[in-house]
Amino acid sequence: MKTPRFWQSDGLVPMLLTPFAWIYGAATQWRLKLKKPHKCKAKVICIGNITAGGVGKTPVAMAMAEKYLKEGKKVFFVTRGYKGKLKNILVDLEKHTPEETGDEARLLAGIAPTIIAPQRELGAEKAVRLGAEIIIMDDGFQNPGLYKDESWLVFDGTVGIGNGKIIPAGPLRETLENGQKRADYILIMGEDKTGLTEKCQLPVYHGKLKPLPFSLENQRVLAFAGIGHPEKFYQTLKSMGYQTVITKDFPDHYAYKKDDLVALNTEASEAGLSLVTTEKDYVKLSQSAQRNISCLKVRAEWSAASSKK
Repeated sequence: MKTPRFWQSDGLVPMLLTPFAWIYGAATQWRLKLKKPHKCKAKVICIGNITAGGVGKTPVAMAMAEKYLKEGKKVFFVTRGYKGKLKNILVDLEKHTPEETGDEARLLAGIAPTIIAPQRELGAEKAVRLGAEIIIMDDGFQNPGLYKDESWLVFDGTVGIGNGKIIPAGPLRETLENGQKRADYILIMGEDKTGLTEKCQLPVYHGKLKPLPFSLENQRVLAFAGIGHPEKFYQTLKSMGYQTVITKDFPDHYAYKKDDLVALNTEASEAGLSLVTTEKDYVKLSQSAQRNISCLKVRAEWSAASSKK
């Protein structure tokens, strides 16, 4: 989602919205206290956040799953299936369409079995019945239904916690203090430009998105993306030596129409450019559309935790 600029600083608008922020924050904490979380037999790892907007949770969840898969563990994802129409299903990439599952669930299902379940505890129990040893939640930190054995809070290092205020006055779903009470680790993606590390009481990891091997004969590209921060995708392409001659931004989780793809292909062809998008966008396209479009895949990696006194 595109976040308001005033979320990054103090000012008149955040001040006027502060009473609504108090209500939002109180409601979140009340909802968390109201329900006793269900504990299942598998280890549950939550990759979550306390800020609105894209911070890179899904690539982190995918990398976490790959780590446990290499150790021989039976890994399942449980996700709410944002923007998808179907609920309480085990994703079948051959059977289910992007409209039915949403983009994030399709990405996850390419790594490990993925269950879409708004009630995470029901999804977890289904995963356990199917043999899950490790359950990774992509998002769901504020969801009280399922007990988390391990929780990671992911932040975008560029914006941190913004002005430190709760929605709608700022970007926070809850305060950093309250979030850390239920979390185990902090993961800051990208350079920490706001000094967030010093504000955290938990072990802090520093991560980045690393592009997987990718090669195009034509170095001049038309790049398009429907993600929270498309500029990061374009910058990655530039860092790899590609010339982003044309860029096209679409809303986060955008459902591409046939006319969109025809227009993109026509513009790229007329300008002599390669057509490139993100993996998150690519998985939503039909097989016929994918044939003319290249996909840049990324994975998260992170360093050892900094020590906290």
